[in-house]
Amino acid sequence: MCKVDRYLLLIASLVIAAIAGQAASCFAQDHGQTSVAVAEIKPVTILPQPPPTPEEIGDSLMMHQRYQAAIEAYKKGQTDSAALWNKRGIAYQMMFDPTDATKCYQTSLKIDPKNTHVLNNLGTIYDSSRNYGAAERMYRKALKIDPQSAVTQKNLGTNLLAQRKYKKGWEAYQAALAIDPHIFENNSSPRVDNPASVQNRGAMNYFMAKGCVRAGQNDRAIDYLRMALNEGFTNPKKIIADGEFASLRGIPAFELLLASQGSNQ
Repeated sequence: MCKVDRYLLLIASLVIAAIAGQAASCFAQDHGQTSVAVAEIKPVTILPQPPPTPEEIGDSLMMHQRYQAAIEAYKKGQTDSAALWNKRGIAYQMMFDPTDATKCYQTSLKIDPKNTHVLNNLGTIYDSSRNYGAAERMYRKALKIDPQSAVTQKNLGTNLLAQRKYKKGWEAYQAALAIDPHIFENNSSPRVDNPASVQNRGAMNYFMAKGCVRAGQNDRAIDYLRMALNEGFTNPKKIIADGEFASLRGIPAFELLLASQGSNQ
């Protein structure tokens, strides 16, 4: 091999060595950075979740309308909890068992006599058995403690209408609307059918229609008016003369309702 060839071979070896050294250095840097990153990640300790309480289990079952199972769950909770006794009462009430519901509500009130939710619920029990006087006392007692309860004001209004105290019933409805303009909308609160006479139901539907108009729920107002008409509480002339329904004029469904009742307006 001549000197020139040996010289070129030496240069090539040096270049290859330099490249290899640079690559090794880069790998070391990358490897070092990766190690540092991994070292900075702290291990996460996953703590065991506590088991659900009897109340939480009962609430979940109530949401799925499994009322009897919910009652059994609530029974395993604290026996001195007014809230749990109230929830048991609601479950019994939703199963159309007013006797056991009443017992639960009364037990709840012994623990917490000023619990307005229980007073309201007990009022609905009395209403469903047409014991309107007792129901009214429960509602008024609850409102004395919490006058800003729209639900109780609404229930009081329905109660008064069932007693044919129409003016006072409408005033209670207006009070409920002043607190919550959406009180006449569907909500998650348990609803108990009112077994009032057909005439009284007609009155309730008529004033519910007024409440819905006040709340801007025209479609629902027209539905309530239709029921009030079918139950014989009112007639098209009275509806037209009632200024509360002036905003419904011109709505096709309202005009059709009046026309179906033989009104020539």
